[in-house]
Amino acid sequence: NISEIVIAPDERRRSEGGDLPIDALLDCKLRGIRISEPMAFIERELLKVEVGMLRPSWALFSDGFVYSQLRDIIKRLFDLAVASFILLLAWPFMLLTAIAVKLESKGPILYQQVRVGLNGKEFSINKFRSMTQDAEKDGKAVWASKNDARVTGVGKLLRKTRIDELPQFWNILKGDMSFVGPRPERPEFVRDLAKKIPYYNMRHLVRPGLTGWAQINFEYGNSIEDARIKLQYEIYYAKKRSIALDVAIILKTIRTVLTRQGQ
Repeated sequence: NISEIVIAPDERRRSEGGDLPIDALLDCKLRGIRISEPMAFIERELLKVEVGMLRPSWALFSDGFVYSQLRDIIKRLFDLAVASFILLLAWPFMLLTAIAVKLESKGPILYQQVRVGLNGKEFSINKFRSMTQDAEKDGKAVWASKNDARVTGVGKLLRKTRIDELPQFWNILKGDMSFVGPRPERPEFVRDLAKKIPYYNMRHLVRPGLTGWAQINFEYGNSIEDARIKLQYEIYYAKKRSIALDVAIILKTIRTVLTRQGQ
């Protein structure tokens, strides 16, 4: 009743004499049993890429990372149309939000921050300010945490409802971002994470997004290990990206926002 055998590198090293039972495996294969290597198995069953097993040969010879001009054109037209529609629809809420942010605490209404985008190009991201003005007094980048004490009262509501993200639709119109893609990270964090996490810069192969595959599959992250786990989903998205996958991510994001789940 065996349906599949996964041959992992660790098992190969532990096998007696370092050799695989090729004849037995071939017999299984000829009898219709599926023989898989671990990267493909994890990708298929867990919908992510195991970074610890990733090798350059995998990217070279595996399916995926396919360029489609038609897909990119459709995605860009979708971004432009929906971002324009949402900004026209949401401007009254954005005006009320701007007033609330200004009344509660000193500082600018919008918070601008440099992020890393497609092919490592930096751009300025826009958000409604949800933290106190002196959130980073010494000018040093600090990870945001799930229950960050720097978040204001209005900011908590903005984050919970995702209203603080509305100004990013301007970034989408400009082409800095898309609706779907890896969340753009700060350059300071990117430089540090690229040194500590193999293949971290692969996430910059696609345009960053307002929501992404990592966001709907992994909760709020604020550590190097969290960044490594999220990277597994981000590389999977870069490899498998399609209009159908984008639609699935958008629908899951809408459900999350409406039920006020996640971060």
